[in-house]
This record gives sequence, structure tokens and C-alpha cells, in this order.
Amino acid sequence: MVGAAAVVLGACSGTMAVTMLSDQLSEWLEGDDPKTIGALCERFGAQSFAVAFVMLLALPALPLPTGGVTHVLEIVAMLLALELVAGRTDVWIPRRWRGTQLKGLTGPKASGALLRRIRWFERWSRPRLAVLVTSPVARRLYGLTVLGLSATAFVAPPFTGLDTLPALGVVVLSLGVLLSDAVVAGVGLLIGTAGVALVIGLGHTIVRLLHHL
Repeated sequence: MVGAAAVVLGACSGTMAVTMLSDQLSEWLEGDDPKTIGALCERFGAQSFAVAFVMLLALPALPLPTGGVTHVLEIVAMLLALELVAGRTDVWIPRRWRGTQLKGLTGPKASGALLRRIRWFERWSRPRLAVLVTSPVARRLYGLTVLGLSATAFVAPPFTGLDTLPALGVVVLSLGVLLSDAVVAGVGLLIGTAGVALVIGLGHTIVRLLHHL
């Protein structure tokens, strides 16, 4: 098994660098750049949709009730997903959201935990069926999937933790895209689908209970 798969990330200037995602993120998190959504997208450049999805959905992917504090992150993720569906190759963020801080992920404890998990995927992943995650059609389908999962996380009832699985699905799916590993992407899709089913099932149950009251 090939460990530590490399990912290709574009810089804002259009130059390309081949390096590990975890190393790129570690350098950014430990650097002096502002830890905002805008700074993240500027740092990772035109091919950074998946990197942005990892960072935006990592907080709601934690198994903790968020009480709706992650809604802005989920809205931005939905916007970026729509851009992918539309065929854009560069990230665009509205000015009002560019300065939004990625709170909860930039501290040493949270960022360290995130980087350890990303390195685990890098160690055990390898390029598999890359065309399923890198082709133009796959990019649009990826955008549609992220849009659906992010929307599900957004509408999940606050303080229930039901946004965890859809958000985690986006994170794992995005890592599969970054590592050109369709197997990892498939696992993310399964996790996200389970989350959607859970949210819909619980919502249906709540509606039935309210109907009988």
C-alpha cells in the first residue's frame, strides 16, 4: 500500500506545488496569515474547493452539538458547491464573508487533531479510480453532493448533533478528491448518505409526534 499520497494545490499566482495537504494546512495554521475564510481560499488558490470544504465542515463534523454557530460555514460551503456545479475552476467568496474567522479550528488542540486525521488518510490512501473524482463531470457531481450534504447539516435541528454525519461525509469525500482516491470518496459518500437518512427519519418522526399531540 502506498503511503503519504501527495496532492497538487494551486497557489493564487497560478503556480503549482506538489506537497502534502497536511503540511500545507499546518504551515497555514501556524503562520501569521489571518485565519479567515478569505485567507484560506487565497492561500490554497484556484484548485482549493476541496481544501475549503474540509476546513468549513470540520467543525460541524465534530460529534458535539453546535447550536447553529456553524451555519455561516455551511452557507459558504453551499455557495462554493454551487460554483463547482456551475463549472467554475476558481473560488469566489462574497466580501461580507471573506473576513469570517474559522473559530474553533485554529487553536493548537483542534488543529492538531484535524491534522492527525488528515495524515492518517494520507498514510493509508493511494490514487484509485482517480477519473471518478477528477473529471469535469465528477467535479459537478461532487459539487451537487456537497451542496446536498451541507444543506442537510444546515437544516439539522440545533443542539442535536445531527449535523455531524452529513458534515463528516463532506470532509471525508473531500479528502478522497484531494488524494485522488475514489474509495475514500465513496466512504465519505456513504457517511453523508447515512447522515441524510438520519436527519430525514428523525424529522419525519418529530412531525408525526407533533401531529398526534
